[in-house]
Amino acid sequence: MSPTLSTSLKTRKLFVTTALPYANAPFHIGHIMEYIQADIWVRFQRMQGHEVNFVGADDAHGAPIMIAAEKAGLTPQEFVAQIAAGRKQYLDGFHIAFDNWHSTDGPENHELSRDIYRKLKAAGFIATKTIEQFYDPVKNMFLPDRYIKGECPKCGAKDQYGDSCEVCSAVYAPTDLKNPYSTLTGATPVMKSSEHFFFTLSDTRCVEFLRSWALGNIEENGVSKPRLQSEVANKAKEWLENDGGMGDWDISRDAPYFGIEIPDEPGKYFYVWLDAPVGYLASLKNYFGKTGRDYDAFMADPSTEQYHFIGKDITYFHTLFWPAMLHFSGQKVPNNVFVHGFLTVSGEKMSKSRGTGLSPLRYLDIGMNPEWLRYYIAAKLSAKVEDIDFNPEDFVARVNSDLIGKYINIASRAAGFIAKKFDGKVNTTWATDNDAFLSKLRGIEAEIKALYDHREYGKALRLIMEQADVINAYVDANKPWELAKDPSKSEALHEVCSRLLEAFRVLTTYLKPVLPALATQVEAFLQIAPLQWADVAKPLANDHQINVYSHLMTRVEPKMLEALFDAPISAPTTAAAATPDAGTASDIEALAPEIKIDDFTKIDLRIAKIVNCEHVEGSDKLLRLTLDVGEGRLRNVFSGIKSVYQPEELIGKLTVMVANLAPRKMKFGISEGMVLAASSSDEKANPGLYILNPWPGAEPGMRVS
Repeated sequence: MSPTLSTSLKTRKLFVTTALPYANAPFHIGHIMEYIQADIWVRFQRMQGHEVNFVGADDAHGAPIMIAAEKAGLTPQEFVAQIAAGRKQYLDGFHIAFDNWHSTDGPENHELSRDIYRKLKAAGFIATKTIEQFYDPVKNMFLPDRYIKGECPKCGAKDQYGDSCEVCSAVYAPTDLKNPYSTLTGATPVMKSSEHFFFTLSDTRCVEFLRSWALGNIEENGVSKPRLQSEVANKAKEWLENDGGMGDWDISRDAPYFGIEIPDEPGKYFYVWLDAPVGYLASLKNYFGKTGRDYDAFMADPSTEQYHFIGKDITYFHTLFWPAMLHFSGQKVPNNVFVHGFLTVSGEKMSKSRGTGLSPLRYLDIGMNPEWLRYYIAAKLSAKVEDIDFNPEDFVARVNSDLIGKYINIASRAAGFIAKKFDGKVNTTWATDNDAFLSKLRGIEAEIKALYDHREYGKALRLIMEQADVINAYVDANKPWELAKDPSKSEALHEVCSRLLEAFRVLTTYLKPVLPALATQVEAFLQIAPLQWADVAKPLANDHQINVYSHLMTRVEPKMLEALFDAPISAPTTAAAATPDAGTASDIEALAPEIKIDDFTKIDLRIAKIVNCEHVEGSDKLLRLTLDVGEGRLRNVFSGIKSVYQPEELIGKLTVMVANLAPRKMKFGISEGMVLAASSSDEKANPGLYILNPWPGAEPGMRVS
């Protein structure tokens, strides 16, 4: 078995991926956190001289994308292409250096997925079974659980999804729901039979292999250790040893479906979770096709190492389904799967209503340095499956203290004297292998290297900053500003400042995986080639010429954090609060001019049920509502309420709409009416926007009068 995290001098051949984002929305901050974690590891390995192939792709298939594309008036391919076009600004913005970005709808993925399926079938791991599912007779399609709602069979709560209740947390089958309805059309689903294809994970061969892979050990530098993180291994053991054993995995879906058609089975498609991880291989194959390399030879090479960085929510697929699929189709299995936790804000799950929504694009748009975030996230990350917290006050303090007060401070306190008094040339005649100052700084190299290799970034950065403290103490002890006042101490000043720049260069080497853009600036300032890990032991040559120092990084201003987060949504103003005291201004808008009853009756207000709601790609303000107004068809309405409502908050709710408003052609499609909402005339005093919600008992189509 090949070593998983070797720290030997042998050049490694690495294939590294992150989880594939679903191509129905832009990146969120959770994606960026994962990409930063993987990118740091990749950059570190490259600094060792190892070969790294770092690839990603859009997860492009499935019913949600098919339905979203249909509503947008696009083909699924066009819809996915629009999402993919926005990826680069995020990746470039946060210095995430994928070698290739592809799509699971690419020809390589179609070919590889079908090949893996055929091999699994030939090996006896594909079975068929007739199952009954809910079917939407209006949409003419089988309904995934997420598109079925009804009353919870346990507590009776209305508008619950087809797999679990958000009120009492009960778990059930969609067929257990009372009064179920399709969220796509509002129709009552009917039961219908269909033949499905299953990957037989219950096969004893699968179970035995997965016990060996997920619960077994790997050899690292001659030492045997568990393959998976302890939290992940414990969960895998729980899944493998549950009372019912491993269940077979349904890998097929019926047409209509956007995906890869199963060979020799017209109208049957691979479930998206079968072909999505194959997208890792497809992106690598696509990349090798562009660069003229032999994909098959690379993957057949026993020395090739394969690693996946993923979030804890998709552990099941990556530690059970994925390795079993690969192993029994004759493919290389992953050396490891590295699992991380979620990102919270100030100890809470991100939420617009609490003002804790953190947008990565907004972070970049307001001019915040992406390497502040890279450093802060790295300082919180470990090899454990732990959630990490973004705390605004801690962010400001840590970045300003560590990066500016400790690290950048070293260069700024020395470079000016070198430029002004020594023509920009450093003195390194003192830099011997036995030099006490350098040996202490170089002495942590092996430990930092091991910490990066094992993804213990927080520990690595703490160790680096401890050395920065030692170096700053050297500054304070030698006081170069005092030495500069005495011409007789010129030689001492030259040595002190040169030592500081040499220490700064070594620290930059240690920090380069986390701060690649800043390291590039330092390399230009010092006039040196791109830093590699081996350069830690190689001081600058005596009389080496450096450039004039210019400031490398600014401090974080607390006001930036105020602009970063979503403003919390205010609670509705009560009647008492809305009544102004004498002498105070009211935020309630003045009444409109008087009208007659005939004027009012011209407006047809109807109860409408929001059967679906989704973001409008390319719009910062609009949500697309699909409304049932009791007229036997569904209406499409755009509403400027995106700033205060998440789509999932509205689906299944009743509201009031202007039903006889002339259709309006908008950039994103036709809007067939207007939903009613209440708001204040003073958006600063009360920024809330409140969709009208009828009293229980109202039904779609009822007229409001």
